[in-house]
Amino acid sequence: MLTIGQIEYANCTPLFHVLRKLFPCSDYEFVSGVPAELNRKLLAGDIDVCPSSSIEYAYHPERYTILPQLSISSVGAVASVLLFSKVPVEKLDGVKILLSAESATSVNLLKILLRNRFGCSCTYEVAPSGTTALGTESPALLLIGDSALRASLEESGLYTYDLGDLWYSWTGLPFVFALWLCRNEVADTEELRSLACQLIQAKNKAPEQLEQIAAQTAECRWMGSDRLLAYWRDNISYQLDEQAQAGLMLYYTYCYENGLIDAVPRLHFLSLEI
Repeated sequence: MLTIGQIEYANCTPLFHVLRKLFPCSDYEFVSGVPAELNRKLLAGDIDVCPSSSIEYAYHPERYTILPQLSISSVGAVASVLLFSKVPVEKLDGVKILLSAESATSVNLLKILLRNRFGCSCTYEVAPSGTTALGTESPALLLIGDSALRASLEESGLYTYDLGDLWYSWTGLPFVFALWLCRNEVADTEELRSLACQLIQAKNKAPEQLEQIAAQTAECRWMGSDRLLAYWRDNISYQLDEQAQAGLMLYYTYCYENGLIDAVPRLHFLSLEI
């Protein structure tokens, strides 16, 4: 039985909903968590496969295989990775920024943008769980996932910067926030190849089912149907095409140049051919 990590964010809801709708998933065990938790479980061997923070692959490329054609990405604004700041981003040089503990990918993206794009040298500290944009004395706070979406609904009076938009306007490339990774120990199995094919089919079917999915999800209650549908349609991409891969490799290059990873990894994909 494959153990599959499931991120507890609205950006993953359509894919998992369609996967369960189209295919018998009785042979899969789903384990929920935020990206950082699932990264640790994947590395420890407690789960077999999951949509994992893209930086996790660069930390341990020898341990993982990438499922092809799948990601959680944005081509421009992502809407759920947001920096809330009391001052314009260009004036953050020298300040301490509070960070979400839920995803190292977005944290490293922020560090790259502040240093390489805006010339800011900052210090960073992980924020206590539950910290909100309105409830901190720090000049700036990074929120991701549903926490970012919820905070964006509030009128905070703060400057709000979408990291997907900052990346795209700077590089002209998509940003890959998560890859579907599996442990190498399960990569050469028919069960894993079957799951990969099912996920690709679910990805292709999801756009035509978004309205039905929204009507059945908890996120609709606090986001509203129109906003949730716009988020899925306009901000979230599940593609991993050549442009997305180029954006991913550029991100890894900046990570390496900033001392955030030891080397720029090669991308090792699962072969779907039997």
